Amino acid sequence: MRTLVLGRTPARVTAVLATLRADGFDAEGVSTDDEARRLLGTGEFGVLIIGGGVGPRSRAEIKEFAAGHRVRRVIDGALSEPFDVYVRREFEPLIREAAAD
Repeated sequence: MRTLVLGRTPARVTAVLATLRADGFDAEGVSTDDEARRLLGTGEFGVLIIGGGVGPRSRAEIKEFAAGHRVRRVIDGALSEPFDVYVRREFEPLIREAAAD
């Protein structure tokens, strides 16, 4: 199941993607709402991770958009270090759960 990561800090998006990809997940990452909408509009993403730096208005708009484009699960995240441990503990189980539904 493809996962889209939306985060305002490119370095953190890159860190999340590195862990997800190393663990066998199909993931893409973006830092702007426009990029997220463009990719979500393809209908190819089943999971959306929204980083803690995404403001409330953007978060709400992206969640609404995702709901209309086949996204099964939206995960709100706020990374803590070490990032790889956080991704494996907090994100990966939820992605697996969404894929199993």
